[in-house]
Amino acid sequence: MDINRTGPLAEVTAAFEAYEQALMSNDVEALDGFFRRDPLTIRYGLGENSYGHDAIAAVRRARAAEARSLEKTVITTYGADAATADTLFTRTQSGREGRQSQTWIRFDEGWRIVSAHVSWFDPAN
Repeated sequence: MDINRTGPLAEVTAAFEAYEQALMSNDVEALDGFFRRDPLTIRYGLGENSYGHDAIAAVRRARAAEARSLEKTVITTYGADAATADTLFTRTQSGREGRQSQTWIRFDEGWRIVSAHVSWFDPAN
C-alpha cells in the first residue's frame, strides 16, 4: 500500500485547510459539505455525540465559531482513497487545549469526513 502518495496527500491537505477556514469563518454551508451525507457519518464533539449528517449539521447551526490555532497537524493517506487528519488546537481566548481526529474517504463527489472526534486535552493528566 502506498502511504502519503503526493497527489492524494496534497488533495486531503487542501481539503483539511479548507475545512479549517470554513470552521474559523463559521461557514456552516461549507462545513456541512465536508462531512459525508450519510446516516453512518459520526462526529464526537466537545459536548455532543452526533450520529448521521443531519445531526452533525444541526450542531453546527446552533454554534458560533471560536478562534483557535493548530499545531502538530499530521495528515496521512493510505492508498489513493483513505486518509486521517489529526491535530492539536488551542482556543485563542481561553487558551484551552484540545485534539481533533478525522477520517477522510474519497467518494465520487470528492474527499469527505466520515468520522471525527474532538476532545479537550489536559496535559497534567
